[in-house]
Amino acid sequence: MCRHLPPANRPARSATTGTGRSHTDMKKMLTMLTMLLACMNIAYAQLPEAEIKFDKTTHDFGTFSEADGVQKCVFTFTNTGDAPLIINQAVASCGCTVPSYTKSPIAPGEKGEIKVTYNGKGKFPGHFKKTITVRTNGATEMTRLYIEGTMKDGDASE
Repeated sequence: MCRHLPPANRPARSATTGTGRSHTDMKKMLTMLTMLLACMNIAYAQLPEAEIKFDKTTHDFGTFSEADGVQKCVFTFTNTGDAPLIINQAVASCGCTVPSYTKSPIAPGEKGEIKVTYNGKGKFPGHFKKTITVRTNGATEMTRLYIEGTMKDGDASE
């Protein structure tokens, strides 16, 4: 009392994925999806993008006395990209270093600056090296700037 159809009456089985689609249909879908992703990548790569380029990334204050403990420098940069550049953040590695930066968007080809003030008064004399981390909307999202110098104890600078 078998309820199965005899082999001659059974429909031929096709190669399916279990969802009723043939392997050929799946290959076509996968090829189309791959082409769509490739087109999206090409379109995204052609979007305008900002790019930051600094004239220098390190400043050496040299040797100075604790009496002249407040030192200042300026890092100048250019937007070498083809979209407006925005500095989202400039953060120093410690409280003795304070960066201030251009807040408005910098047009392509234009310059901006990051002013850095180091206050060594009341700090330990000797060599120091501090980091300023700059975050932008540019292709290079993060850049590190460095200041360094040697603060001598006392009033006379050498």
